[in-house]
Amino acid sequence: MKMKIAHISMFYYPTFGGVEQVMQELAERQVRDGHEVHIFCCDSDKNTRIKIKHEIHNGVHIHRSRYWLRLSMSTFIWPGLLSQLPKYGFDVIHTHVSGHLYVLFAGIVSRIKGIRHIHTTHCPWTDKYRPLILKPFIFLNNIIFNRLSFAMIDKVIAITPWEIPTLEKWVKNDKIQVIPNGMDKIFFKKIKNNSFKKKLGISGRLVLFFGRLNVTKGPDKFVMAAKEILKERKNITFLIRGPDEGMKANIKEFIGKEKRIILLDGTRDKNDIVSMYQASNVYVLPSYREGLPLTIFEAFASGLPVVASPVNGIPYEMKDGINGFFVDYGDIKNLKDKILLMLSDKKLATKISKSNIKLAKKYDWDLIYKRYMQIYNETIANNIR
Repeated sequence: MKMKIAHISMFYYPTFGGVEQVMQELAERQVRDGHEVHIFCCDSDKNTRIKIKHEIHNGVHIHRSRYWLRLSMSTFIWPGLLSQLPKYGFDVIHTHVSGHLYVLFAGIVSRIKGIRHIHTTHCPWTDKYRPLILKPFIFLNNIIFNRLSFAMIDKVIAITPWEIPTLEKWVKNDKIQVIPNGMDKIFFKKIKNNSFKKKLGISGRLVLFFGRLNVTKGPDKFVMAAKEILKERKNITFLIRGPDEGMKANIKEFIGKEKRIILLDGTRDKNDIVSMYQASNVYVLPSYREGLPLTIFEAFASGLPVVASPVNGIPYEMKDGINGFFVDYGDIKNLKDKILLMLSDKKLATKISKSNIKLAKKYDWDLIYKRYMQIYNETIANNIR
């Protein structure tokens, strides 16, 4: 059955982020399979207003509504969705990221038009580091709006079992299904004559932080650990790469004149990203909170040992001592020690590398995509409400 599908979230291409990547992976595969796919989002890339309101990118129709109000870097109000969404006769509406007003708007449209409503939560259930202006909205969400929104959703997809106790406050367990995030097959392909380090003038070992420069991701903790290690070891380079979400200037100042800590802007070039992972020796994710980061699976597929904070969904997919090591957020000494262990113990690093490549195969986006489409088809066929 060919479907007309709407994906709805705050942002989409060209915005960087895990949610945006998940949507793109699903949407472009749906187009490949002959479905008509539309994206609805606000007209911001988190930094500036996007002028082009309607375009087609890789076969996906993108509709950007003018936002009326900005509450934080990642929270915008754009009521235009209510008038846009009913025009197209969708079979499925798929909303992304719980707790936003557009999920409620989409639910209202889905009930009025008799459209199936699928929702992926993306694990937004930690309040620390939220701007003060959002606190009243978070409070209202918890007691009113989430209850209303989830009542108008046919199937809830959690990206990690960690979310289930929270979700059960608003939705029955039989409406919840867990589907993790995934990664592209390209990360399994070994690059011959990888010149990534040569282009940057790097020699010796390379330790990688790849993610948004957001306070919750802990890039400052990465730099702290790097500086401690560089007091003892001179043959290691530390690479920080990702789009700025408020911390780039601080990180740049913190790095100072240290040439063995390199800061690069984010990139969408998958070939370049694969080269970067394969040129690295350890991947570090020192986050305060995470949902289920795509980068952890990309690192697994690239054969990298991972040193990460044991937060939210990560311990469900990564095992301490098997896929790398857990370090509590902000524990700089332990972060330093575990990075050095992965660099120093070649036998252990090789064992972990093999384990991670094997584990990563179950997170192939093509497999994850099939699980999503099974839910679409079952929800339509069974007339689930």
